[in-house]
Amino acid sequence: MTGNTYGFDTLAIHAGQDPDPRTGAVVPPIYQTSTYAQDAVGAPRLGYEYSRSGNPTRDALQECLAAIEGGRRGLAFASGLAAEDTLLRAVCRPGDHVVIPDDAYGGTYRLFSKVAENWGLDWTAVPLGDLDAVRAAFRPGHTRLIWAETPTNPLLNIADVTALGALAHEYDAMLAVDNTFASPYLQQPLALGADVVIHSTTKYLGGHSDVVGGALVTAGDELGEQLAFHQNAMGAVNGPFDAWLTLRGIKTLGVRMDRHCDNAERIVAYLQDHEAVGQVLYPGLESHPGHETAAKQMSRFGGMVSFRAAGGPEQAIRICNRTKLFVLAESLGGVESLIEHPGQMTHLSAAGSPLEVPADLVRLSVGIETVDDLLADLEQALG
Repeated sequence: MTGNTYGFDTLAIHAGQDPDPRTGAVVPPIYQTSTYAQDAVGAPRLGYEYSRSGNPTRDALQECLAAIEGGRRGLAFASGLAAEDTLLRAVCRPGDHVVIPDDAYGGTYRLFSKVAENWGLDWTAVPLGDLDAVRAAFRPGHTRLIWAETPTNPLLNIADVTALGALAHEYDAMLAVDNTFASPYLQQPLALGADVVIHSTTKYLGGHSDVVGGALVTAGDELGEQLAFHQNAMGAVNGPFDAWLTLRGIKTLGVRMDRHCDNAERIVAYLQDHEAVGQVLYPGLESHPGHETAAKQMSRFGGMVSFRAAGGPEQAIRICNRTKLFVLAESLGGVESLIEHPGQMTHLSAAGSPLEVPADLVRLSVGIETVDDLLADLEQALG
């Protein structure tokens, strides 16, 4: 199944998910097995020999991931960071250099600064919305990769995927785009010029806060084969039940994202007029510096909203502690609304670094509840 033939929601429901040929089961089975009987020495049945190397449930998820991102190869991992680490080790070597966002996700920053750097990988953090800054950070012959998030976590900055892809290819480098915040329903970076897309499938793809996973989707077959080799060699794959849960979540991604966006837009309008809010960060606002680029490459602006408390860090923490429907928790992208203080939660690893986030920042993952109930909860928390 390809995007040229079917619409997004059709692909999300059917790609990789044909009825089981033996029983007719409409939902792909969970192949909860570690190994497979072989027909003869050197003749594994349908190519399956060991579930780290291949599992039918994971294969169904991987085919679906490739279809909804418009890619050639999809690969599923145990977590988003496992996918990131596999990508770095597959395409980079000690002595190489990577350009990353100056407001990257805290876990990504930790991976670069505490793990990959010890392996000999160098990196430079720059505002990816400033193409001159990105070009100035390049080290010809050494810069292997531009690592982009758009929108970024948690400041919701926007990078121009097409421009970054052109710049990377000019220097014989690659562009990787973390598409977790937008989801493939709202944005497809491969069609815009990226070489590989990264996901924490824990978030919008799974969508129900009940599974942890990650994914890579490539634009080309050669990179896909390279990553598949490393997926097997490094072994950070997700289990069959996790793959099945993620597939189940993807089926409703389109309808969920519509409601996430609807609710987020209402909440943004409310926050903009509230005296307790100093600044609202949301790419759907015309005042957002990346609004025009976001409007060009996204179909809508997503369910993530950040704002800065007018009363400073202490007020930001009080707001997080006072909500009732918005659950105080890390992660994002589930059907339930979450609230967090990034500086002391998801981005604590960046404290004291150039990537440290403002202490007065509050991040909302807007769920799909009745929006009037969410607004009433924010009213009492802000008040």
